[in-house]
Amino acid sequence: MLVGAVIFLVGAVATVVTVAPLFLGVAPLPIAAYLMSMLMALGFLLAGAGFLRSIAAQRHRDGSEPPTPGPR
Repeated sequence: MLVGAVIFLVGAVATVVTVAPLFLGVAPLPIAAYLMSMLMALGFLLAGAGFLRSIAAQRHRDGSEPPTPGPR
């Protein structure tokens, strides 16, 4: 989960750096800067996957199982 958060932050900084020239009226950055902006979505997915894995590990450790629907 921590790795996902770090990648998300790197992508967020890259997004701000990429958008800033558009507001400042200077030449746009090379395509590599725009590709680094996509790290924000990757980091979000990794952090979410880590979060779900930690939930599953805690449930396994506690010995609880997800509730099963009973007869109606």
